[in-house]
Amino acid sequence: MTADVPPGTTASRVTDRPGDASPFALGLLLRRAHWHAAAVMEGALRPLGIELRHFAVLIVLVDRGPTVQRDLVAATGSDKAGIMRVVDDLERRGLAVRKTVPGDRRVRAVEITPQGLELFDAAHVAAVPLAERLVAGLRPGEPEQLTELLTRFAHPGGREA
Repeated sequence: MTADVPPGTTASRVTDRPGDASPFALGLLLRRAHWHAAAVMEGALRPLGIELRHFAVLIVLVDRGPTVQRDLVAATGSDKAGIMRVVDDLERRGLAVRKTVPGDRRVRAVEITPQGLELFDAAHVAAVPLAERLVAGLRPGEPEQLTELLTRFAHPGGREA
């Protein structure tokens, strides 16, 4: 398979090293940054017995309140089977419950429990020192600047994704 590259030009070979001019560089750097941040934050969640995929659902439930499972799929970027497994895990641990939605017995809304809220708060406390270490190499003001830039990047025009 050959791509249409104009004669006399050489396609940039993509890396995620500093200074890469490839059009793929930003995406690769964001992926590497995500992997690094996710690994660090997993360290805060592991002692609590959950993973980031569980915490992502708890974040949505805290933010939105009871949420139907199909909306959890969209909000977390997961798939239907993945959300089912995560909600099953959360239910087994007593962190969330499924409830019927009035007017449609087939649809279930997931709701965080008081125990889930406790764990959510504990995760934030545990994450503070890890988050500080995550940005320790940045200069004063840069963590806030990075957050602001990533927020604008992830939510163009102020829209929620």
